[in-house]
Amino acid sequence: MKLTDYIKLGWDQLKRRIVVTALCAMGIAIGSASIIVALSFGESINQFSKARMYDFLKSDEISVRSGSGPETGAPDGDPNASKPYELTQSKIDLIRSFPHMKALSTYRTLHGFQLELDNKKGYLNEIYATELDTLDDFGIELQQGGPSDLENTIILSYGATMGLQDEQVSRTRNYENEREAMQAWREQRTLAYPMYQKLITLVPQGFGASIGESVSIPVRVVGILKKPEGMSDDIVSNQKIAYVSPALGKRLSEAQALMNGGQERPNSGGQPATTADYDEVKVKVTDSSHVKEVEELLKKLKLDVQTNLYREERIQSELMIVRIVFGGAGLFILFVASISIVVAMTMSTYQRRRQIGIMKVLGANLRQIRNMFMVESALLGLLGGLVGILLSYWVVWAINIVIMRFSGGSGSEEILFISLWILPLGLFFAIMTGVLSGIYPAVKASRTDALTAIKRD
Repeated sequence: MKLTDYIKLGWDQLKRRIVVTALCAMGIAIGSASIIVALSFGESINQFSKARMYDFLKSDEISVRSGSGPETGAPDGDPNASKPYELTQSKIDLIRSFPHMKALSTYRTLHGFQLELDNKKGYLNEIYATELDTLDDFGIELQQGGPSDLENTIILSYGATMGLQDEQVSRTRNYENEREAMQAWREQRTLAYPMYQKLITLVPQGFGASIGESVSIPVRVVGILKKPEGMSDDIVSNQKIAYVSPALGKRLSEAQALMNGGQERPNSGGQPATTADYDEVKVKVTDSSHVKEVEELLKKLKLDVQTNLYREERIQSELMIVRIVFGGAGLFILFVASISIVVAMTMSTYQRRRQIGIMKVLGANLRQIRNMFMVESALLGLLGGLVGILLSYWVVWAINIVIMRFSGGSGSEEILFISLWILPLGLFFAIMTGVLSGIYPAVKASRTDALTAIKRD
């Protein structure tokens, strides 16, 4: 018998037992759909989380600072003992030649500046003095404008344009109660003010008891960063940062020191700020898989290195658990479906004993009888697998709708998707379930005694 003959016989038997075929196929469909959804869920979340980690965790970036050398006042009293641990320009030039380097930028962080514009006042929590032409390399997207070759220029975050206070308007307004005043403050806090190409004034704020001469530095806004996606306006309004060139950052630092009696503003750790033109270097590698290799090279230069790679690894391990759970559920459903196939095919063997007996009398051998039942089981698995593919697309479509509705998305981007390589894998599991489930009924059918079967029926 040819393969086409086996397929025709098997398909005829499936059509005769339409109810049993539908129930068995649905069991396989649910199992294969669970595996397809599990794999697509894992891959989709992996892609989504990887993109989000690049945006927030920056897992492909490395922060480099001066190493922790010998403390001052060491027993040897050598003032040069800490020099090998310093982040020098020669080390920065050496870092640029490391393999897998995509971008490098020096950073100096300044804190506590007030901005003034059109009788309005705002506040900048941090100002980063860095090479502005490297912002795009580090994934910092601009909504308006871009870096300029002019000296007194600044790039503001979207949150820095929000919540500017107009003191004249605030004094003229009278609120009936505290709740109304609080509501007005919340509305003003999340209101963005047009500042692109405007000339603003930066004023350093005092932090100590000795307040010196106040210096105001006018700068022009040449760029506004893109508003972060997936964040509420309240969170965005707290992200008040700005980027300036290293030269302007040095001027701002000097103005801040002059404002505070010649003292540098302490850093976030409470330690005196460095007097160098930079206190940190950020390195971006071509891919997060190369972070460990570059990190080892940086440590050989006796520098302090910080990465977010461990967070990515932890998230990946958690996602792997989710994928295993979904995949295990799919395999369990396929196992239950295989039991139903075994029962259905075994019952079919008893119902078709006379047919099997006649086929043996006419010359059908054991192998042909087994192949007939095996092909029938494979067709049942194929039918269930095809239905499972359609079911998996429907499930993914429904999940995407639910996610977009609860997240307030516009519906232009789907979070979950099914890659093409997943479909044949799910179909393979479905067919294998049918084939393995048909082994026992096929063997039992081939061992049926022809004369006994014909006499009984």
